[in-house]
Amino acid sequence: MDRLSAYLDAHPNLSFVFTGGKGGVGKTIAAAGLALHFARGGKRTLLASLNPVHSLSSVFDQEFAGGLPHTIKVDGGGGTRLEAIEVETKDVVEKYRESIGRRVREFLKWSDIPVDAKPFIEIAVTNPAFEESAMFDKMTDIMLSEGKEYDVIVFDTAAVANAIRLIGLSRIYGLWLGRMIESRKEALSLRVQLAFRREKIMEEVRKDPLMADLIDMNDRFNQVKKVLLDPKRTAFFFVTLPLALPISVVERFIESVRSYDVPVGGVIVNQVLPREVVEAHPDETYLANKYEEQLGYLRRIKTNLGPLVRAQVPLYESEVRGTASVERVSRDLFSYEPDFWRDL
Repeated sequence: MDRLSAYLDAHPNLSFVFTGGKGGVGKTIAAAGLALHFARGGKRTLLASLNPVHSLSSVFDQEFAGGLPHTIKVDGGGGTRLEAIEVETKDVVEKYRESIGRRVREFLKWSDIPVDAKPFIEIAVTNPAFEESAMFDKMTDIMLSEGKEYDVIVFDTAAVANAIRLIGLSRIYGLWLGRMIESRKEALSLRVQLAFRREKIMEEVRKDPLMADLIDMNDRFNQVKKVLLDPKRTAFFFVTLPLALPISVVERFIESVRSYDVPVGGVIVNQVLPREVVEAHPDETYLANKYEEQLGYLRRIKTNLGPLVRAQVPLYESEVRGTASVERVSRDLFSYEPDFWRDL
């Protein structure tokens, strides 16, 4: 097992970090701990939640409303080089809806199709992946423009199903945009050919505002795709609990992500029950049983994911809430390793 510190030392130019996994495994806590580590190391860091149900405010016990970056306040006053933002899904989706509507109307207008645009817009904005597509677009904005002043951006992504779609959209986007651009060229060419002005085809293509918009979208996609697939700049960390279902999800998740060539940073095992806690309560049968059950799951993790395990976080006596708790998580991400892990 290469520790998290060794991985980061080997990737000094890491700029974009994502956490993923089944819902409820501690993705937000892991993201917060990682972000605080980068900030404590002197890097200006943005912690961005793309989760429809935000929990950063609860974890830090601070208010991050408004969809704008807020400086994290630490105990004792002052701050760090860490800022947090909870992306407002409703606002992002509404802006994306307006953008799609504008593009559809322009497409029909410039293609000289005399039909009502509303049904086409409704089809475009009610497809099952519309919300994920809107959030992907917002993620692109943060990566390419809004977050330029930060050294590192840590994304707290949605639950595993949404995160897979988010990653998958980086490929689907390219196919869709490529076809849209070719379709637009054909429509323009036909119109110009009918007017017996073939020499004007490229001139028409260049001055078509929808065409310019699609080309700009394609350029943005290619930029973000290049970054997402760059193992020197991007890493996805997957969080699991020592339980059957979360482990299975992470195993499938890693396989899916690798099929898209997205760089896997590693696995973080959360809520590991320390042996000393069990030994301190010899009469607690429940603890002893849970500990034995945990050992079986940890053996599975070590067998199937061992080389990817970068960190383990113990099961705490209380929930992670407040900057002091996040500081503890951040430290444990880089230091905690159960004595029994090597003996499994």
